[in-house]
Amino acid sequence: MFRHVLSLALPVSLIALLGACGNGQEVEAPPRPAMVVQPQPAGASLDTFAGEVRARLEPELAFRIGGKVAKRLVDVGERVKKDQPLAELDPQDVRLQLEAVRAQVAAAEANLQLASAERDRYRTLLERQLVSRSHFDNAENSYRSAAAQLKQIQAQYDVARNQATYAVLRASEDGVIATRRIEVGQVVAAGQTVFTLAADGEREVVISLPEQALDRYRIGQDVTVQLWSHLQQRYPGRIRELSPAADPQSRTFAARVAFQDADVPADLGQSARVFIRNAEDVPLAVPLSAVSAEGGQPFVWVVAPKTATLERRPVRLGAYGERQVPVLEGLREHEWVVAAGVHVLREGQKVRPVDRDNRLVELAAGE
Repeated sequence: MFRHVLSLALPVSLIALLGACGNGQEVEAPPRPAMVVQPQPAGASLDTFAGEVRARLEPELAFRIGGKVAKRLVDVGERVKKDQPLAELDPQDVRLQLEAVRAQVAAAEANLQLASAERDRYRTLLERQLVSRSHFDNAENSYRSAAAQLKQIQAQYDVARNQATYAVLRASEDGVIATRRIEVGQVVAAGQTVFTLAADGEREVVISLPEQALDRYRIGQDVTVQLWSHLQQRYPGRIRELSPAADPQSRTFAARVAFQDADVPADLGQSARVFIRNAEDVPLAVPLSAVSAEGGQPFVWVVAPKTATLERRPVRLGAYGERQVPVLEGLREHEWVVAAGVHVLREGQKVRPVDRDNRLVELAAGE
Protein backbone atom coordinates (compact mmCIF):
# COMPACT_ATOMS: atom_id res chain seq x y z
CA MET A 1 0.00 0.00 0.00
CA PHE A 2 2.86 2.41 0.89
CA ARG A 3 4.65 1.66 -2.37
CA HIS A 4 1.51 2.44 -4.31
CA VAL A 5 1.06 5.82 -2.61
CA LEU A 6 4.73 6.73 -3.18
CA SER A 7 4.50 5.89 -6.87
CA LEU A 8 1.55 8.25 -7.23
CA ALA A 9 3.22 11.05 -5.20
CA LEU A 10 6.45 11.18 -7.22
CA PRO A 11 4.79 12.11 -10.58
CA VAL A 12 2.73 14.76 -8.85
CA SER A 13 5.81 16.35 -7.29
CA LEU A 14 7.73 16.23 -10.58
CA ILE A 15 4.80 17.90 -12.36
CA ALA A 16 4.71 20.66 -9.70
CA LEU A 17 8.47 21.24 -10.00
CA LEU A 18 8.38 21.41 -13.77
CA GLY A 19 5.46 23.79 -13.60
CA ALA A 20 7.43 26.12 -11.31
CA CYS A 21 10.43 26.07 -13.65
CA GLY A 22 8.38 26.75 -16.68
CA ASN A 23 6.43 29.73 -15.45
CA GLY A 24 9.19 32.20 -16.57
CA GLN A 25 10.33 33.14 -13.07
CA GLU A 26 14.17 33.31 -12.53
CA VAL A 27 15.44 31.75 -9.33
CA GLU A 28 17.51 34.43 -7.47
CA ALA A 29 20.92 33.32 -6.16
CA PRO A 30 21.29 33.70 -2.41
CA PRO A 31 23.57 36.55 -1.20
CA ARG A 32 27.14 35.42 -0.85
CA PRO A 33 28.86 36.01 2.51
CA ALA A 34 31.40 38.86 2.56
CA MET A 35 33.72 39.66 5.43
CA VAL A 36 33.47 43.38 6.15
CA VAL A 37 35.37 45.83 8.35
CA GLN A 38 35.12 49.50 9.14
CA PRO A 39 38.08 51.84 8.45
CA GLN A 40 40.16 52.22 11.57
CA PRO A 41 41.67 55.49 12.82
CA ALA A 42 45.11 55.89 11.37
CA GLY A 43 46.51 56.17 14.86
CA ALA A 44 46.01 52.42 15.04
CA SER A 45 48.15 51.87 11.94
CA LEU A 46 51.89 52.19 11.43
CA ASP A 47 54.01 52.90 8.39
CA THR A 48 56.66 50.20 8.19
CA PHE A 49 60.01 50.53 6.44
CA ALA A 50 62.76 47.97 6.05
CA GLY A 51 66.22 49.17 7.01
CA GLU A 52 69.80 48.22 7.72
CA VAL A 53 71.89 48.87 10.82
CA ARG A 54 74.80 51.17 10.03
CA ALA A 55 77.38 53.13 11.97
CA ARG A 56 76.55 56.75 12.70
CA LEU A 57 80.00 57.83 11.52
CA GLU A 58 81.12 56.35 8.20
CA PRO A 59 84.16 58.30 6.96
CA GLU A 60 85.30 57.64 3.40
CA LEU A 61 89.05 57.09 3.41
CA ALA A 62 91.24 58.17 0.48
CA PHE A 63 94.90 58.76 -0.34
CA ARG A 64 95.99 62.40 -0.28
CA ILE A 65 98.18 61.79 -3.32
CA GLY A 66 97.70 59.79 -6.49
CA GLY A 67 99.63 56.70 -7.46
CA LYS A 68 99.66 52.96 -8.08
CA VAL A 69 98.43 50.69 -5.28
CA ALA A 70 101.33 48.48 -4.16
CA LYS A 71 99.76 46.79 -1.11
CA ARG A 72 96.24 46.24 0.24
CA LEU A 73 96.49 45.27 3.89
CA VAL A 74 92.82 44.86 4.94
CA ASP A 75 89.56 43.56 3.52
CA VAL A 76 85.85 44.16 4.08
CA GLY A 77 84.66 43.21 7.55
CA GLU A 78 88.04 43.44 9.25
CA ARG A 79 88.31 45.38 12.49
CA VAL A 80 91.02 48.03 12.50
CA LYS A 81 92.58 50.35 15.05
CA LYS A 82 93.32 54.05 14.74
CA ASP A 83 96.44 54.78 12.61
CA GLN A 84 96.62 51.15 11.43
CA PRO A 85 97.97 50.92 7.83
CA LEU A 86 95.27 49.95 5.36
CA ALA A 87 96.98 50.24 1.98
CA GLU A 88 100.20 51.55 0.41
CA LEU A 89 101.05 53.25 -2.86
CA ASP A 90 104.21 52.64 -4.85
CA PRO A 91 106.65 55.02 -3.04
CA GLN A 92 109.14 55.35 -5.90
CA ASP A 93 107.69 58.55 -7.37
CA VAL A 94 107.37 60.36 -4.04
CA ARG A 95 110.88 59.31 -3.06
CA LEU A 96 112.31 60.70 -6.27
CA GLN A 97 110.39 63.93 -5.76
CA LEU A 98 111.69 64.16 -2.19
CA GLU A 99 115.27 63.66 -3.35
CA ALA A 100 114.86 66.34 -6.02
CA VAL A 101 113.57 68.88 -3.50
CA ARG A 102 116.33 67.93 -1.04
CA ALA A 103 118.91 68.71 -3.73
CA GLN A 104 117.24 72.07 -4.32
CA VAL A 105 117.51 72.81 -0.61
CA ALA A 106 121.24 72.07 -0.67
CA ALA A 107 121.69 74.33 -3.69
CA ALA A 108 119.73 77.13 -2.02
CA GLU A 109 121.81 76.82 1.16
CA ALA A 110 125.03 77.09 -0.86
CA ASN A 111 123.67 80.10 -2.72
CA LEU A 112 122.74 81.73 0.58
CA GLN A 113 126.26 81.17 1.96
CA LEU A 114 127.76 82.77 -1.15
CA ALA A 115 125.36 85.73 -0.91
CA SER A 116 126.15 86.12 2.80
CA ALA A 117 129.93 86.16 2.17
CA GLU A 118 129.48 88.62 -0.68
CA ARG A 119 127.43 90.94 1.53
CA ASP A 120 130.01 90.80 4.32
CA ARG A 121 132.81 91.61 1.88
CA TYR A 122 130.92 94.61 0.48
CA ARG A 123 130.17 95.80 4.01
CA THR A 124 133.93 95.85 4.78
CA LEU A 125 134.68 97.69 1.55
CA LEU A 126 131.90 100.17 2.26
CA GLU A 127 133.34 100.94 5.69
CA ARG A 128 136.69 101.68 4.00
CA GLN A 129 134.81 103.74 1.39
CA LEU A 130 136.22 101.58 -1.42
CA VAL A 131 132.75 100.88 -2.94
CA SER A 132 129.62 102.91 -3.29
CA ARG A 133 126.51 102.48 -1.19
CA SER A 134 124.60 101.14 -4.21
CA HIS A 135 127.05 98.23 -4.62
CA PHE A 136 126.50 97.24 -1.01
CA ASP A 137 122.72 97.50 -1.42
CA ASN A 138 122.91 95.13 -4.39
CA ALA A 139 124.81 92.62 -2.31
CA GLU A 140 122.32 93.03 0.55
CA ASN A 141 119.37 92.41 -1.80
CA SER A 142 121.08 89.34 -3.25
CA TYR A 143 121.49 87.97 0.27
CA ARG A 144 117.85 88.60 1.17
CA SER A 145 116.71 87.00 -2.10
CA ALA A 146 118.84 83.94 -1.44
CA ALA A 147 117.45 83.67 2.11
CA ALA A 148 113.86 83.90 0.83
CA GLN A 149 114.55 81.33 -1.86
CA LEU A 150 115.97 78.93 0.72
CA LYS A 151 112.89 79.40 2.92
CA GLN A 152 110.60 78.69 -0.04
CA ILE A 153 112.46 75.53 -1.04
CA GLN A 154 112.52 74.33 2.57
CA ALA A 155 108.72 74.65 2.64
CA GLN A 156 108.55 72.63 -0.59
CA TYR A 157 110.78 70.04 1.03
CA ASP A 158 108.44 69.81 4.03
CA VAL A 159 105.50 69.27 1.66
CA ALA A 160 107.39 66.58 -0.26
CA ARG A 161 108.37 64.88 2.98
CA ASN A 162 104.76 64.86 4.12
CA GLN A 163 103.66 63.47 0.78
CA ALA A 164 106.12 60.64 1.22
CA THR A 165 104.17 59.63 4.33
CA TYR A 166 100.86 60.00 2.45
CA ALA A 167 101.78 56.93 0.41
CA VAL A 168 100.52 54.88 3.39
CA LEU A 169 96.76 55.13 4.08
CA ARG A 170 95.92 54.75 7.77
CA ALA A 171 92.65 54.32 9.66
CA SER A 172 91.30 57.57 11.05
CA GLU A 173 89.77 55.82 14.09
CA ASP A 174 88.76 52.43 15.46
CA GLY A 175 86.11 50.61 13.48
CA VAL A 176 85.25 48.04 10.82
CA ILE A 177 85.99 48.23 7.09
CA ALA A 178 82.53 48.53 5.51
CA THR A 179 83.47 48.80 1.80
CA ARG A 180 86.61 48.37 -0.30
CA ARG A 181 87.08 49.86 -3.76
CA ILE A 182 90.70 49.15 -4.69
CA GLU A 183 92.90 46.26 -5.78
CA VAL A 184 96.65 45.91 -5.96
CA GLY A 185 97.97 47.42 -9.18
CA GLN A 186 95.11 49.88 -9.52
CA VAL A 187 95.99 53.53 -10.14
CA VAL A 188 94.03 55.89 -7.91
CA ALA A 189 93.71 59.66 -7.88
CA ALA A 190 94.15 61.92 -4.89
CA GLY A 191 90.90 62.04 -2.92
CA GLN A 192 89.39 58.96 -4.58
CA THR A 193 87.51 56.87 -1.99
CA VAL A 194 89.20 53.52 -1.45
CA PHE A 195 87.67 52.37 1.87
CA THR A 196 84.59 53.20 3.93
CA LEU A 197 85.12 52.85 7.66
CA ALA A 198 82.23 52.09 10.02
CA ALA A 199 83.49 53.79 13.14
CA ASP A 200 82.91 52.28 16.56
CA GLY A 201 80.24 53.95 18.65
CA GLU A 202 76.58 54.69 17.99
CA ARG A 203 74.55 52.59 15.59
CA GLU A 204 71.67 53.78 13.41
CA VAL A 205 69.12 52.32 11.00
CA VAL A 206 69.06 53.59 7.42
CA ILE A 207 65.66 53.50 5.68
CA SER A 208 64.22 54.85 2.42
CA LEU A 209 61.12 57.06 2.47
CA PRO A 210 58.79 57.41 -0.57
CA GLU A 211 58.72 60.85 -2.12
CA GLN A 212 54.91 61.05 -2.15
CA ALA A 213 54.81 60.76 1.64
CA LEU A 214 57.94 62.67 2.57
CA ASP A 215 56.01 65.63 3.98
CA ARG A 216 54.62 63.39 6.74
CA TYR A 217 58.04 62.82 8.29
CA ARG A 218 60.37 65.23 10.05
CA ILE A 219 63.67 65.28 11.89
CA GLY A 220 63.17 64.43 15.56
CA GLN A 221 60.00 62.40 14.97
CA ASP A 222 59.63 59.44 17.36
CA VAL A 223 59.66 55.94 15.86
CA THR A 224 60.07 52.35 17.04
CA VAL A 225 62.66 49.90 15.70
CA GLN A 226 62.49 46.12 15.52
CA LEU A 227 65.61 44.05 14.91
CA TRP A 228 65.22 40.77 13.08
CA SER A 229 67.51 39.17 15.66
CA HIS A 230 65.18 40.34 18.48
CA LEU A 231 61.66 40.18 17.02
CA GLN A 232 60.07 40.02 20.45
CA GLN A 233 61.23 43.52 21.38
CA ARG A 234 60.90 47.03 19.94
CA TYR A 235 63.29 49.86 20.70
CA PRO A 236 62.45 53.57 20.77
CA GLY A 237 64.19 55.81 18.27
CA ARG A 238 63.89 59.07 16.40
CA ILE A 239 64.56 60.33 12.89
CA ARG A 240 67.95 62.04 13.12
CA GLU A 241 68.60 62.89 9.47
CA LEU A 242 66.58 63.27 6.25
CA SER A 243 68.29 63.42 2.89
CA PRO A 244 67.48 66.64 0.99
CA ALA A 245 67.73 64.90 -2.40
CA ALA A 246 66.16 61.71 -3.78
CA ASP A 247 68.20 58.73 -4.89
CA PRO A 248 68.48 58.96 -8.71
CA GLN A 249 67.58 55.28 -9.16
CA SER A 250 65.00 54.45 -6.50
CA ARG A 251 63.55 57.99 -6.24
CA THR A 252 63.38 57.59 -2.47
CA PHE A 253 64.82 59.76 0.28
CA ALA A 254 67.30 58.24 2.70
CA ALA A 255 66.63 58.72 6.40
CA ARG A 256 68.73 57.80 9.42
CA VAL A 257 67.04 56.62 12.61
CA ALA A 258 68.98 56.92 15.86
CA PHE A 259 68.34 54.67 18.87
CA GLN A 260 67.34 56.46 22.05
CA ASP A 261 68.83 53.66 24.14
CA ALA A 262 72.61 53.27 23.92
CA ASP A 263 72.47 49.59 24.94
CA VAL A 264 70.54 48.29 21.93
CA PRO A 265 72.16 45.02 20.69
CA ALA A 266 72.44 46.21 17.09
CA ASP A 267 75.30 44.95 14.96
CA LEU A 268 76.50 46.29 11.63
CA GLY A 269 74.58 44.97 8.63
CA GLN A 270 71.63 43.63 10.61
CA SER A 271 68.16 43.91 9.09
CA ALA A 272 65.60 46.00 10.91
CA ARG A 273 62.12 47.43 10.56
CA VAL A 274 61.15 50.97 11.49
CA PHE A 275 57.56 51.74 12.52
CA ILE A 276 56.33 55.32 12.20
CA ARG A 277 52.97 56.38 13.58
CA ASN A 278 51.15 59.05 11.57
CA ALA A 279 47.86 59.84 13.25
CA GLU A 280 47.84 63.54 12.37
CA ASP A 281 47.64 63.54 8.60
CA VAL A 282 46.08 60.17 7.74
CA PRO A 283 42.49 59.88 9.03
CA LEU A 284 41.63 56.24 8.25
CA ALA A 285 43.23 52.94 7.29
CA VAL A 286 41.94 49.63 5.84
CA PRO A 287 43.52 46.16 5.52
CA LEU A 288 45.73 45.57 2.50
CA SER A 289 43.39 42.77 1.37
CA ALA A 290 40.53 45.27 0.97
CA VAL A 291 42.27 47.25 -1.76
CA SER A 292 42.15 46.44 -5.46
CA ALA A 293 43.07 48.45 -8.53
CA GLU A 294 42.20 48.76 -12.18
CA GLY A 295 44.03 50.94 -14.67
CA GLY A 296 46.27 52.27 -11.92
CA GLN A 297 43.27 53.55 -9.90
CA PRO A 298 42.86 51.89 -6.47
CA PHE A 299 39.37 51.18 -5.17
CA VAL A 300 37.51 49.35 -2.41
CA TRP A 301 34.11 47.68 -2.23
CA VAL A 302 31.71 49.51 0.11
CA VAL A 303 28.51 47.78 1.29
CA ALA A 304 25.36 49.91 1.10
CA PRO A 305 23.77 49.71 4.57
CA LYS A 306 20.11 49.59 3.44
CA THR A 307 20.32 47.19 0.49
CA ALA A 308 23.47 45.20 1.41
CA THR A 309 24.73 45.68 -2.17
CA LEU A 310 28.27 46.51 -3.27
CA GLU A 311 29.48 49.88 -4.47
CA ARG A 312 32.87 50.32 -6.12
CA ARG A 313 34.53 53.31 -4.43
CA PRO A 314 37.74 54.93 -5.85
CA VAL A 315 40.15 55.99 -3.09
CA ARG A 316 43.45 57.80 -2.71
CA LEU A 317 45.99 55.89 -0.64
CA GLY A 318 49.05 56.74 1.40
CA ALA A 319 52.22 54.74 1.94
CA TYR A 320 51.54 51.02 2.33
CA GLY A 321 52.17 49.56 5.77
CA GLU A 322 52.82 46.03 6.91
CA ARG A 323 49.14 45.03 7.19
CA GLN A 324 47.17 48.21 6.49
CA VAL A 325 47.19 51.09 4.06
CA PRO A 326 46.10 54.67 4.88
CA VAL A 327 43.10 56.03 2.96
CA LEU A 328 43.57 59.74 2.31
CA GLU A 329 40.32 60.29 0.39
CA GLY A 330 37.20 58.32 -0.54
CA LEU A 331 36.00 56.73 2.74
CA ARG A 332 34.12 57.74 5.84
CA GLU A 333 34.63 56.27 9.26
CA HIS A 334 31.17 54.65 9.62
CA GLU A 335 31.20 52.82 6.24
CA TRP A 336 31.71 49.08 5.84
CA VAL A 337 34.36 47.75 3.45
CA VAL A 338 34.77 44.22 2.12
CA ALA A 339 38.10 42.94 3.47
CA ALA A 340 38.57 39.65 1.57
CA GLY A 341 37.93 38.17 -1.85
CA VAL A 342 37.59 41.56 -3.52
CA HIS A 343 38.80 40.26 -6.90
CA VAL A 344 35.61 38.17 -7.45
CA LEU A 345 33.04 40.86 -6.61
CA ARG A 346 30.97 42.98 -8.97
CA GLU A 347 29.08 46.26 -8.83
CA GLY A 348 25.58 45.99 -7.31
CA GLN A 349 26.10 42.45 -6.04
CA LYS A 350 24.04 41.57 -2.97
CA VAL A 351 26.07 40.19 -0.08
CA ARG A 352 25.59 38.89 3.43
CA PRO A 353 28.03 40.92 5.59
CA VAL A 354 29.83 38.97 8.30
CA ASP A 355 32.71 39.75 10.64
CA ARG A 356 35.96 37.81 11.07
CA ASP A 357 34.16 35.32 13.35
CA ASN A 358 31.48 34.69 10.68
CA ARG A 359 28.83 36.53 12.67
CA LEU A 360 26.21 38.56 10.83
CA VAL A 361 26.94 42.30 10.84
CA GLU A 362 24.17 44.86 11.29
CA LEU A 363 25.25 47.53 8.79
CA ALA A 364 22.86 50.19 10.10
CA ALA A 365 24.53 49.97 13.50
CA GLY A 366 27.62 51.59 12.14
CA GLU A 367 25.93 54.74 10.84
